[in-house]
Formats: sequence, C-alpha cells, structure tokens
Amino acid sequence: MFRSSDVHTVTEFSRKPAAHIKRLAESKRPELLTVNGKATLVVQDAAAYERMAELAEYAESLQNIRRALSEQGRPLAEFAAEFEAKHGIAR
Repeated sequence: MFRSSDVHTVTEFSRKPAAHIKRLAESKRPELLTVNGKATLVVQDAAAYERMAELAEYAESLQNIRRALSEQGRPLAEFAAEFEAKHGIAR
C-alpha cells in the first residue's frame, strides 16, 4: 500500500509541513510517518480520507446485509416452491 516515497519521519514532516501537505493534496496518497524507524502515524488529505471513510461505511453495510440474509434468509428453491404452491403456479 505504501511506496517508499510515501514513508517519512515525523521530524521531516514537522520541518517542511507545507511541502508534505502539497504532496498529499496532489497525489491523494497517504504518507506513513515514522518515529525511530517504526510506523507511527498515517497522514492523508481530507478528500482522500472522506472517500476512504465512505468506502468503509459501504463495506460495513454490505457485511450487515450479508449477515442478515444468512441469519434470516432461506434457499431460493424453498421460497420458489412455496410461492408457486401459494399462487397455484405449476412447474
């Protein structure tokens, strides 16, 4: 997910924040900030974050739908047989 060009130290970020903000806005790619060589923070521009949050919310709603269907649903063949019998439809 992160390219080597997306990894920077917190010190580097704090020394030249305008350059980082410009790069974030142009690339729409997040930056991984490190402290003592360890990943510590992820920084990204607001539009990219909003898009990521929307996608996460959409994925969560799909998971909820799948869960509800698996708990409350029934096989299509069973439903079709009941529907056909109820409405007098011959196969």
